[in-house]
Amino acid sequence: MKCKFSLVVTLIAVAAVVFTLRPPRNTGEYDVVGFGRWPTLVNGRLKPLDTVARTSLLMMQGRQRVVTAEARTLAPAEWLLDVFYRPELADTYPVFEIVNPDLLGLLNLATTDGAGGKRFSVRQMLPKLAELERQTKLADGVESAVRTPFQRAAVQLSNALVLYQQLQDSINAPGRNDFFAQLERLEPLLPTLVQGQAAKVGDGVADPKLVLVLAAIFATMENHASLRPIPPAAGTVAQDWMGVGAAWTAALGKGQVAPAAKGYAALGQAWRNRQPEKFNQVVRVQLDDLGRTQPAVMTRSLIEARFNSSEPFYSAAVIYVLGFLLGVVSWLKWPEVLGRTAFRLLLVAFALSTLGIATRMWLESRPPVTNLYSSALFVGWAGVGLCVVLERLHRNGVGSVAGGAIGFATLVIAHHLALGGDTLEMMRAVLDSNFWLATHVVTITIGYSATFLAGFLALIYVLRGTLTGSLNQASATSLTRMIYGVVCFATLTSFVGTILGGIWADQSWGRFWGWDPKENGALLIVIWNAILLHARWGGFVQARGLAVLAICGNIVTAWSWFGVNMLGVGLHSYGFMDAAFWGLVGFVASQLAIVALAAIPLERWRSFRRPAAA
Repeated sequence: MKCKFSLVVTLIAVAAVVFTLRPPRNTGEYDVVGFGRWPTLVNGRLKPLDTVARTSLLMMQGRQRVVTAEARTLAPAEWLLDVFYRPELADTYPVFEIVNPDLLGLLNLATTDGAGGKRFSVRQMLPKLAELERQTKLADGVESAVRTPFQRAAVQLSNALVLYQQLQDSINAPGRNDFFAQLERLEPLLPTLVQGQAAKVGDGVADPKLVLVLAAIFATMENHASLRPIPPAAGTVAQDWMGVGAAWTAALGKGQVAPAAKGYAALGQAWRNRQPEKFNQVVRVQLDDLGRTQPAVMTRSLIEARFNSSEPFYSAAVIYVLGFLLGVVSWLKWPEVLGRTAFRLLLVAFALSTLGIATRMWLESRPPVTNLYSSALFVGWAGVGLCVVLERLHRNGVGSVAGGAIGFATLVIAHHLALGGDTLEMMRAVLDSNFWLATHVVTITIGYSATFLAGFLALIYVLRGTLTGSLNQASATSLTRMIYGVVCFATLTSFVGTILGGIWADQSWGRFWGWDPKENGALLIVIWNAILLHARWGGFVQARGLAVLAICGNIVTAWSWFGVNMLGVGLHSYGFMDAAFWGLVGFVASQLAIVALAAIPLERWRSFRRPAAA
């Protein structure tokens, strides 16, 4: 029975993963999934509308799911359709997260008014939007690092509202419910307009003001829009994609409107008039046209939409937790069966994370690390990979427990970093080098992973030794060897990565070293690992002292990874985010608390009976 347990649990995990990778299905009459595959250009990157909806919701409310006041759950693409075509309804959806009490007071809102006590709609905020705008302008004149919590919350909410309005104005005319009906009437008149004849609307009644009114609307849309969903002719560059307003403006001069622009107008009519058959027909025609004229773009759009719906990193995080828990329990009961099961779950989660990172690399045509979000994914992936090797060598459950903890923790960090927007963003010019991204950035990030792994192994050493009775002499010796070996590897990769970074800096900025905060952080990791090794070689520390120094290495690495970005200065501050301050403070405090725990006299460590082990 015990032998079958491991196999059954592993097969269930694999089956669950396969289930998440299946093609998404529509839950209603409308082909919302197909609509989500339509590509658009946003901030220099072509992406499916499904990605636009998901990243927008993450920035607004910290999650992708939308629940209406009637308790109806909307898919991200379905919410985006209402934003485009039924804005009067979308304005009632509680999708803006507000937790700051002063900001709630400014907007005359109470937690009892919001969904979940913190999510509110545009309609609820509408009476106080003018005051919010005034407070935001005041906050804009203050440096980000010294803004009050209220000012930060006001700016964040204002940015979310601007994003929401830009999405609406990308497809629909501001404040006009008859816009798509007007476009349907305009299209057959375009050839006549080009010939200079009067435009006629309805029953042959001339309306010479129609063109001027619509031209002004198109110009307003183009100025406010954030999306460029109208593709150019086949074979042209991505930057030639146009906004809906620009496409219709061009049609006024050419007498012919782009097929994609007509598709968005027809889709709007079908969605507003609740005509699923017409809606689905427009979606199919648009997908067929794009597949014929933009095959490469559509392939990427399809795969990215599938990637979004499968959520591989969420599934991996769940499996990492299960593996971690089974690994911990294996130290207390059924070590062979539960240890084997934990290791197999670790392999499943690691394979799923590998698939997710590989897909991101293919979509972005870049090495695995390009921004803070991808660095969190890669730090966890590399750390788990090292844990797999350790578990294969030692078979004591330590690799499984450390791998589960590192994998889950880094995926949680990645989730919070995703709240800042598109995680497959276009590269900044100074970083636009696949060679250096694949050498310096990958190597230095592996150094982060190894240093963190050494610290996590040290955490296991201390916590098992002080809080449980599972750390015997053999386990302590094995853990000490693991920590020492991983620190040696971390020292090598951190040193090589830092040297490669200096060479890249010399090529980019004309100097090898400039004492930039990020450079100092990388150097601190190298120096700290060197201190740890020399302290061990010189006999200044034994097993317990080695563990304490490795835990302090977690603090040094966290500062280099995130802390220097929060300074907001230097050439490397690409990921400035003051929201991580308290998270970093909490992490440092937790590491110092465990260091203090390790300082308890050895005779009080319940699990140790041999002082020589420390």
